[in-house]
Amino acid sequence: MNDPENRTRIEIDVAVFSPPDGGRAGRLLSLGEAKWGETMSHHHVGRLARARDLLAAKGYDTRDTILACYGGSGFTAELRASAAEDPGIRLIGLDDIYAPDAFG
Repeated sequence: MNDPENRTRIEIDVAVFSPPDGGRAGRLLSLGEAKWGETMSHHHVGRLARARDLLAAKGYDTRDTILACYGGSGFTAELRASAAEDPGIRLIGLDDIYAPDAFG
């Protein structure tokens, strides 16, 4: 997605919407970024938050959007601490993805 104010592009790897409700578009439930070989930090969450704000400005319902980081190499201690306190941030590591009961 374009960020004209910062003259950059923000890449979103995962976008989850609720089903449309009548004539209205679905709510944006989650935005996510996936990194395999890079430890994820607040920098990644900041980009997701910026993308959420840009989508809200375009009229998307983002009031409950979860910012999700999918990290193959883990997360910084600071990001783990923030996620533990903020229900709007989710960290999904390899143990979560490959857990024996992850998908039922």
